[in-house]
Amino acid sequence: MQLDQIRNILIIGAGTMGQQIGLQCAVYGYNVTLFDVKPEALEPAQAQIKNYADQLVAAGRLSQLAAIDVLARIRTGSDPAAAAANADLVSESVPEDPELKGRVFAQFHALCPPHTIFTSNTSSLIPSMFAAATGRPAQFAALHFHQTVWDSPVADVMPHPGTAPEVVELLVGFAGSIGQIPIVLNKENHGYVFNTMLNALNGAALTLASKGVTSIENIDRAWMAVMKTGIGPMGILDVVGLDTAWHITEYWAKTLQEPQLRANAEFLKDYVDRGQLGVKSGQGFYSYPNPAYAQPNFLTADKTK
Repeated sequence: MQLDQIRNILIIGAGTMGQQIGLQCAVYGYNVTLFDVKPEALEPAQAQIKNYADQLVAAGRLSQLAAIDVLARIRTGSDPAAAAANADLVSESVPEDPELKGRVFAQFHALCPPHTIFTSNTSSLIPSMFAAATGRPAQFAALHFHQTVWDSPVADVMPHPGTAPEVVELLVGFAGSIGQIPIVLNKENHGYVFNTMLNALNGAALTLASKGVTSIENIDRAWMAVMKTGIGPMGILDVVGLDTAWHITEYWAKTLQEPQLRANAEFLKDYVDRGQLGVKSGQGFYSYPNPAYAQPNFLTADKTK
């Protein structure tokens, strides 16, 4: 298949990343189907996508007229057969569980046309963990995006040993066609490139928090003041989603049987159980839409708290 033959994108998973990837594809002229196994997730997803589009309009990056056309190119559904019928490329963003991802891909392998390319937006797993389950391993690779997709325009293209070279080339072209900078990995690596560095930072921050070494605010102050950034690791975790961070940490805690990872997972689980998922729920380590770290006096506030 050639790049100009890709027209219809199927996004599996209507969470934050699925919404953003879908909107980015639609902005660049692709037809998008946003699928989720939970029908009740689709209406809020549509509302958030419109909110993202409104933000792009307000920032002057998309005209009001163009936004209407973009949103018209996105449809939603919970019927897998209907969603898969005309898919040229699949982007999967379901929870970080290789068995779950394998089951999802196996289901859609039976439903998608033979030419459909499968990709995973997994943030911490590697494609060889569930490539065989896709039923079409030569047409499968990781294509990973960063938040927010339009402001952090890097797309990691990570093949597994069985990915066909022409599929890698096609995904590089596709990433470029939707305004992303493609980063091709020569070998599989948990966390890709940026996330490998970010995960080390976030893991260290969670360890400091779970041990009670200092406050969440002070962890962020330390990073922000020295590195001159507008957000620290705990704030970044709020953006990622504390449920997503918990899924990743829980997976590795089980896999590696490492006590500190277990403690970090339990620390995150307390927030998840309270529905405090970060930016998307309005409350995580900070309250949104006006988190403390974004306030002018954050670095000089009372650091004993």
